[in-house]
Amino acid sequence: MRELIEQIAKALVDSPEEVSVTAVEGQQVTVLELRVAPGDLGKVIGKQGRTARSIRTILGAAGMKLKKRFTLEILE
Repeated sequence: MRELIEQIAKALVDSPEEVSVTAVEGQQVTVLELRVAPGDLGKVIGKQGRTARSIRTILGAAGMKLKKRFTLEILE
């Protein structure tokens, strides 16, 4: 899952070398923390959060197949 989010984010930003995804395992939920360059933050979030919402939808659908829950946090 970490690699999936990383690939999507790298395709969206201008500085793909600054994209990093960290997985924090929890009891029931795995939190994926996405960090991008400050100038690329808007590209990952999108207008009114549409891009971020779409990434979260993909993450939820892929998580269903693995029978695990994932959440995405976009950090500065």
